[in-house]
Amino acid sequence: MKKRIFAGFVASAMLTAMLAGCAGGGNDTAAQGADTASDNGDDGYSMTLIMSLRDEFLSALETGAKNAADQLGVTLATQDAQNDTSKLIQFIESARNAGDDAVLVNLVDAETAQQCIDAAGDMKVVFVNRAPADTSILNESAAFVGSDEMTSGGYQGDFLAEYFNEKGQTDVKYLMLQGTLGLVHTEQRSASVIQHMKDGGLNPVEAAAPLVADYDRATAMDMISPLLTTTDFDCIIANNDAMALGAVEAMTAQGLDPTSIPIVGIDATVDGIQAVKDGTLAMTVFQDPNGQGLGAVQAAVNMLEGKAINEGTEYEVDDENANIVWVPFEPVTPDNVADYE
Repeated sequence: MKKRIFAGFVASAMLTAMLAGCAGGGNDTAAQGADTASDNGDDGYSMTLIMSLRDEFLSALETGAKNAADQLGVTLATQDAQNDTSKLIQFIESARNAGDDAVLVNLVDAETAQQCIDAAGDMKVVFVNRAPADTSILNESAAFVGSDEMTSGGYQGDFLAEYFNEKGQTDVKYLMLQGTLGLVHTEQRSASVIQHMKDGGLNPVEAAAPLVADYDRATAMDMISPLLTTTDFDCIIANNDAMALGAVEAMTAQGLDPTSIPIVGIDATVDGIQAVKDGTLAMTVFQDPNGQGLGAVQAAVNMLEGKAINEGTEYEVDDENANIVWVPFEPVTPDNVADYE
């Protein structure tokens, strides 16, 4: 059974098992101007999912949330904040004014989480995918569902350590393509890959200053292109698949072989998986968008019903903060890539 299909079966089974306990008494009016994702009558809860933007991964998360809402009897509307915190706050306020029971928030800026909670008023708030900069603000009315970003970069670092140790190479010059600065997952992905390389016995050395490409494929391609023939480097580390694939395209455009060095990404997007199969990406890390979408909707329902936020899922809460649910990352290499198609 393939990983993506299996995850869908598991999610469906978990949600079906929870249906009997999820009939709430919330208002079913969607946020004003939103694109309604599901309409399940007047008996279920009403929620809005507000995304920072619609990229490939977050679109998959949106689909997972919609599917979860359909099965749980939740009326879910979705909004795209277009990377604008002020728009995100406005959408939260619109959801509150429309009488929503909960709002699911994919943060533009991790430092603005408290503003989001304040704007939500009496609504339950579930931050999804992007954690608040300060998770101590989470409580019985505000939770986080996502993946531990220290493990995502960690898997990249472990792979690179094994790769270069097998070559007998200790000093490793790297180019790093970073996502948006200020986001917690950008910082943690960048720090953990380097730490795991060191823990694996390598001496990682910057071949050039990190390139901030904002998780965008075209930006990454443009930014890294001038360095490919002017800089000595041994590998390319990207905070997500889109930027890693931008590096692949940049190398190909200059007649360079992207399989000649390890290029590593994160997210295991459809294009990322194909690149691992083709050998142009050395590895990626599977982040489960369907699982995060499911976990966020389920957490909101659980909070409204006074249950543990992970009830009805296979996911664990954080050891130190019961208001955090972790959806695990998984490394994807040529050895196991077929499991993720």
